[in-house]
Amino acid sequence: MDFHTRALEWTGGVVGRIPHNRLDAPTPCADWTVADLLQHVVAGNLWTAELAAGKTIDEVGDRLDGDVLREDITRAYARSADLADAAFRAPGALDAPCAVSYGPVPGSVYCGHRLIDVLVHGWDLAVSTGRPSLLPADTVEACFEVLEPQLAALQASGAFGTPVRDLPATAARQEQLLAALGRDPNWVPTYPRL
Repeated sequence: MDFHTRALEWTGGVVGRIPHNRLDAPTPCADWTVADLLQHVVAGNLWTAELAAGKTIDEVGDRLDGDVLREDITRAYARSADLADAAFRAPGALDAPCAVSYGPVPGSVYCGHRLIDVLVHGWDLAVSTGRPSLLPADTVEACFEVLEPQLAALQASGAFGTPVRDLPATAARQEQLLAALGRDPNWVPTYPRL
């Protein structure tokens, strides 16, 4: 859980420095702009708060559909991160089942999945907006602890994109994590010519 909190904080540092003129910038997530990705990350945190509190997808319904950013991306992210963090810190939350879209899983498993999602999307946002993108090494290792036992199943699900296979043997752990989750560690945004 502490690594989930660290991922939320690291990504919050990125979000707090995104200039509004970069919201239309491309991201490593195909077909998503920075604004689209921010919407996904904030909505994911809000969903986490609901599902970790024991609600089902049907109970949440469409309450989290639409614009969850409401103009102030920093405030929207911070609020959603606080709610997600508090939900996993609630007594018994890590042992309780969470009715996520891929089936009920213990809160600890869902927390691990959210750790990966938040941290890697934080990297996506950082590289898309020209921000420092060196992830905390201990949090990268925590992602591997979650990822490695489930890697084949997660990659087969297609949720993270096709793994990048041409990394050098000397690739850093961050590069290995990003590649396993379908990201080119050397990705940079490209813009249409005017």
